Amino acid sequence: MLCAGKKSYFAAAVCIMTVTSMLAISYLKLQSLSHQPKVIQEGRRCRGKIAISTITALEGNKTFIISPYFDDRESKVTRLIGIVHHEDVKQLYCWFCCQANGKIYVSKAKIDVHSDRFGFPYGAADIVCLEPKNCDPTHVSIHQSPYGNTDQLPRFEIKNRKPETFFVDFTVCISAMFGNYNNVLQFIQSMEMYKILGVQKVVIYKNNCSHLMEKVLKFYIEEGTVEVIPWPINSHLRVSSAWRFMQDGTQIGYYGQITALNDCIYRNMERSKFVVLNDADEIILPLKHPDWKTMMNSLQEQNPGTSVFLFENHIFPETVSSHMFNISSWNTVPGVNILQHVYREPDRKNVMNPRKMIVDPRKVIQTSVHSVLRAYGKSVYVPMDVALIYHCRKGLQGNLPRESLIRDTTLWRYNSSLITNVNKVLSQTMLQTQN
Repeated sequence: MLCAGKKSYFAAAVCIMTVTSMLAISYLKLQSLSHQPKVIQEGRRCRGKIAISTITALEGNKTFIISPYFDDRESKVTRLIGIVHHEDVKQLYCWFCCQANGKIYVSKAKIDVHSDRFGFPYGAADIVCLEPKNCDPTHVSIHQSPYGNTDQLPRFEIKNRKPETFFVDFTVCISAMFGNYNNVLQFIQSMEMYKILGVQKVVIYKNNCSHLMEKVLKFYIEEGTVEVIPWPINSHLRVSSAWRFMQDGTQIGYYGQITALNDCIYRNMERSKFVVLNDADEIILPLKHPDWKTMMNSLQEQNPGTSVFLFENHIFPETVSSHMFNISSWNTVPGVNILQHVYREPDRKNVMNPRKMIVDPRKVIQTSVHSVLRAYGKSVYVPMDVALIYHCRKGLQGNLPRESLIRDTTLWRYNSSLITNVNKVLSQTMLQTQN
């Protein structure tokens, strides 16, 4: 016996600790081995239909796959961005088919449900599988068992495997467009402001919008600025337009916004230096610099080792207007004219302004809406005298008199370019009436 002859309490305690440690080490080794890919079939072709939908439901196990991404930042893994039921999904397996050697490997997945679920039963999740060492799989299938026939399972293309030929400085991620979105004028103004500030790509996760908005999106897609990702999440789950669970039978918050943001980061990880996470009615306005590139160069120089930059949100109520820039030809276009809204609400005591982010996508592991959950590198709050988020929407302090608001005309620094660019878009989309 390992503990034979040991009679003192101290010796017994040491004995118990030793045995416990040995068992723990053995368990960890077994756990590690259980996640190693194993060959289960040889000499057969890869089967299964290639998944083409943005959101793919796995049959019968409360799991939805968005897309898998190759991730070699720590080890060689496939990381699938998905949505799962936080209690009911306990076990999943990646089935890798290696065309080169005709072998099929199965790898047990680590299921990591993001901490920011806000009470909803379904939440964003990373489904992470070790890849075979002697194979660079191009596709993966997900099954709830390491056994059985997977010929009928959807196969997902593993993105980020090949180097991107197209690389930009800034990509804006907007998620999600829903509620028959029709704020056309403000959307166009935001798009043109993004371009003035240095954005080359805007990715929009679209659930639905108005017919007029579809026309505008088509223009920006053909221009090469916008990429639309279909986001039919309400075909799969009962969605809430609120961020917090209200015990109302809904299953996921704010149209799955957090999942879309995480997918957008990984989708642009190899093709954009920075990813900007904000909504269509939000613009990060630099106060000390003319554009984002100059601003970010300065911020990185001042904050070495930082991968997440958080900007303070400030509300400019759409109900309080200035008489300036009342452009008659814009009045027939539905939506808010942001140039007329230059009064912002003051900070509230004991209420922290939420923040939105510019991140280095290669350094982010998991993100929420107002902060990054896991990342390599530091996060810093950007001072308000460097930049703020111009957020033109319904006010949060509706009872404030006008004289209590703060007049802030930072946006007007860009008025000449913005008016010219918006007029061009309205003219080319035939939304503008001639005077």
